[in-house]
Amino acid sequence: MDHAEIGERLGKIRRRRGMSLDTAAGLAGISKAYWSMLENGKRRFERRGLLEDLAGALGCAVSDLTGQPYLPGDRLSAEAIATLPPISVALFDSTLDDVPEDIRVRPVGELARLAARANAASADSRYGLAGHALGDLLTELHVHAVTGNADTRQAALRALTEACIVAIGTARTLGNNDLAAIAARRAQDAAARLEDPALGGFAAMSASVVLGRMGARYRAQRVTRLALESVSGADPDASDTAPAEAAGMLHLASAQLAAKDQNVDAADTHIGVAAELAARTGERSTLRYDFGPANVQAWSLSLAVELGIGPERAEQITRVENYDAGLRSAERKAALHFDLARAFIQAGGARDADAIRHLDLADRVAPLRVRHDPIAREVVAELDVRARRRAWELDSLKSRLQVS
Repeated sequence: MDHAEIGERLGKIRRRRGMSLDTAAGLAGISKAYWSMLENGKRRFERRGLLEDLAGALGCAVSDLTGQPYLPGDRLSAEAIATLPPISVALFDSTLDDVPEDIRVRPVGELARLAARANAASADSRYGLAGHALGDLLTELHVHAVTGNADTRQAALRALTEACIVAIGTARTLGNNDLAAIAARRAQDAAARLEDPALGGFAAMSASVVLGRMGARYRAQRVTRLALESVSGADPDASDTAPAEAAGMLHLASAQLAAKDQNVDAADTHIGVAAELAARTGERSTLRYDFGPANVQAWSLSLAVELGIGPERAEQITRVENYDAGLRSAERKAALHFDLARAFIQAGGARDADAIRHLDLADRVAPLRVRHDPIAREVVAELDVRARRRAWELDSLKSRLQVS
């Protein structure tokens, strides 16, 4: 991907819409000069909120600007992308009220174990493994949820929610937000039938992230707000901390949405509540969401990047020895190092070596997590433009992320 490709798409869509620079910039809440620099490749798209605002101003999808989903650049990507069509077929072919007939199904206990195994693979960014035969798994769980007895239906709905969460993560990471949104809706519906606020909270949190990535912030905020009402009284000191974990994750999602809107007070409030809950629950990992103090710290960095104060927060985090030790999954470790790279690039060139180091580490920990992210490609492009001399590490990143 050429470093100015998103800018070229931005300009092309604006002209197709018949919009002037003044009009488009006003709708996006930025200056005409800044929009012009974005179109001409003189500024990068390093904040997710910016991409979403631009797409909203033009009335297009974020993927119209980023060009997602990307063609696979390696075997792991190809294997992961190949899992998406069967997932899509399963979610369209079955509902929670109507399923295909004459489907042979395995015992619901076996399917539940497979869903948990897929979720573990997804948490470690092994999306090819996570999505392998996930379509069949989703179909069979739908059949049990519709045709089984009361106990079987309960078990199937619980496992179906987890399987849909796997589908959300796989599709979102690989750039298919539309499929991720469909899976998120099904996960929420399955959890609602169980009348399980915690499970519903986790599903809503994942739905909110997907909707936010699509630029549908109103819906994302509404989803998190309604789910928070169901778990607002969760006790973080109870023997079952799942409701409190779900509440914490919903507050993190709400903080991120607020940061994208540059609403500092709301972002601080939500991250503060999440931190208070995490201090009492400790490090937990219901459904592989890894809620706890370490993850709250990681999310605080992501918020700081969106708010344009990334270097300060990154410096605070990296000053502590083994600052990423509390993060259990490869996906969360990679996300932290990726956000450290995004943060250090905001230092205007003074910390580019650190940005390269952290981005390289993120890619080695969870390559699929990084290589399909348009922001990662923008970071590499900016580092390449600013480089005063060639560096093997940067050239390697360009090759791995297909940045020309």
